[in-house]
Amino acid sequence: MLKIVLPKGSLEKATLELFEAADLKVKRSSSVQYSASINDPRVEEVRILRPQEIPQYVAEGLFDFGITGRDWVEETSSDVVSLGELKYSKATSDPVRLVVAVPNESDVVAVEDLPAGVKVSTEYPELTKRFFADRGIDADIRLSYGATEAKVPDIVDVAVDLTETGRALRAAGLRIIDTIISSYTEFVANKASYADPEKRHAMEQLLTLLQGSLDARGQVLVKLNVASEGALSSVVDLLPSMKSPTVNQLHNGAGYAIESVVAKDTINILIPQLRDVGATDILEIPLSKIIE
Repeated sequence: MLKIVLPKGSLEKATLELFEAADLKVKRSSSVQYSASINDPRVEEVRILRPQEIPQYVAEGLFDFGITGRDWVEETSSDVVSLGELKYSKATSDPVRLVVAVPNESDVVAVEDLPAGVKVSTEYPELTKRFFADRGIDADIRLSYGATEAKVPDIVDVAVDLTETGRALRAAGLRIIDTIISSYTEFVANKASYADPEKRHAMEQLLTLLQGSLDARGQVLVKLNVASEGALSSVVDLLPSMKSPTVNQLHNGAGYAIESVVAKDTINILIPQLRDVGATDILEIPLSKIIE
């Protein structure tokens, strides 16, 4: 039913891992294959292409939906429908940022300090032009095909570059003076496809699976028993949960069974605390999806 396009390059590995976690495993004959498939009745065709191209292809109706960044939607001014953010990046769950960076030794502390004719290197010429024009700065925008940070200060004065952690910019001796846009990965749809009730429903179902897998990251299910009312109260006071812990009485009044979803990074502290207040039979269970 659906033709979908996924990002190649820096987002590729994280995107394929997310689809596999959502039980939508992308199958292809090799890592350099651009055509792929998903064993799901809602998916007719899968292509893996550069994220820069995806918004325009989706807008033109070559694909029903695609996964790309908000940065490329804005750069290409593509007329697509956003079904929502998928909060993952190349290495973290944080957004990436398109930033303005200058050499550490520069006297410039704000974009407004840059002189007319300042030379700027970027892979995002349209966003950069609009940003500088809005601030009344006559900038010489030069298209970069990569390694943008390496061109400052010998070739250009300023880099406008995408960063997730800022590590590469710092390593190049640059510091950030402004942010043009913060960008999460997005699920974007063709307008005509979105207007089709059957296709829209199918896309929303796939998004539910993907978002459920993201929501489950860093979470575990904790199950345990307690023998008395007093222990039950102490355990419930300790347990964080999505809403409230689930509590069921055990057979023959032998105590209570409790379960709750908690953050994985707190479990090393939580389990001993639960044991201290009377919890027994504690199980920690990994989660693949959380659908609210």
